[in-house]
Amino acid sequence: MKVIGITGGIGSGKSTVLNLLKEHFHAYIIMADDVAKETMRQGNAGYEKVVEFFGDEILDDTKEINREKLSKIVFAQSNKRIVLNSLIHPLVKNIILNKVNELRIADTYDYMFIEAALLIEDHYDVICDEMWYIYVPEDIRRQRLKESRGYSDEKMDSIFASQLDEAAYRQACAQVIENGTSIEHTLAQLENLLKR
Repeated sequence: MKVIGITGGIGSGKSTVLNLLKEHFHAYIIMADDVAKETMRQGNAGYEKVVEFFGDEILDDTKEINREKLSKIVFAQSNKRIVLNSLIHPLVKNIILNKVNELRIADTYDYMFIEAALLIEDHYDVICDEMWYIYVPEDIRRQRLKESRGYSDEKMDSIFASQLDEAAYRQACAQVIENGTSIEHTLAQLENLLKR
């Protein structure tokens, strides 16, 4: 089983690429953000750590972490985003590593794809056989985020500033998938890469 990391800036269509991989190839998909959400639910290790640091004001009426409240805090104060990442990302990485080991032993998939926004920063290269960068020009990403999520320019500026630039992604990743045109074009690139 080959383990491939998938990364790219917000709005680059990583979910679309992952759906194509799941539909067309014998692949297991794991998304770091989903693992992070799970570990931040009540009763899990991440929940305790995050509430201890950020306090009860980030909780909703059911005592679950309100991700929107937490997001506003960490995007307004970069030092708090760093703390949140230091609390959650080691837990997430450990869960993913355990899953990689479990799937390697089971040997039921040809590929495992790990999607993580901080794939490079959190050194997933030690887990992955290679890493792929999903590329879309910034203007198209901004248009997608306005249409699909209703993001303001200010919010996008803040998120873009917190992510790696294109050169850093390209330098760290073995392959670049151009995902700015059609689904068919993206799928053709994936087929070429996975038939190597």
